[in-house]
Amino acid sequence: MASGSRIDLTNQFLIAMPGMADETFAGTVVYMCEHTEKGALGLVINKPIDIKLRSLFEKVELSLDRAACADLAEQPVYFGGPVQTERGFVLHDRPGDESIRYNSTLSVPGGLAMTTSKDVLEALAEGGGPRRVLVTLGYSGWQAGQLEDELGRNGWLTVDADPVVIFDTPIEQRYDRALSLLGFDPRMLSQEAGHA
Repeated sequence: MASGSRIDLTNQFLIAMPGMADETFAGTVVYMCEHTEKGALGLVINKPIDIKLRSLFEKVELSLDRAACADLAEQPVYFGGPVQTERGFVLHDRPGDESIRYNSTLSVPGGLAMTTSKDVLEALAEGGGPRRVLVTLGYSGWQAGQLEDELGRNGWLTVDADPVVIFDTPIEQRYDRALSLLGFDPRMLSQEAGHA
């Protein structure tokens, strides 16, 4: 990439190209929480793991047994990426009330928020907290220039993120729904880098 032509993929989806060889990311959609000259951080939104939120909350000594939490308790926890897989990341709507703040929150410009502190889980357990959440273990991270290199090798497609895909689309449809945001049939894509 030429200097001065930095791209910013914050609040976008990274969609793994069909045929991606890296098993960790094959078939994934990553919501980009941050992309700076120092690197990038995102959360995979379509790879549930074999843990429900009820179990995760119990591990941190919180309960989702209240009636208000019934739907939340059965939601899956997701594989957010291969970095810090023992740590939880909560992707959520930004609070409408500006007085509501969580300790460790990254507010994504033009998008959502990602919180890593336990206080957001406490708020959810009490029947409050963000209206829509997606909880992951681990995150996807790239060092400076690494993601740009992967994009240059046709590893990923990018498109502006739509929270509907994250929170309101069935898990098994999220990849295709994210691809549909591009406006063309992804089956027409070649997995090889081409030269005109």
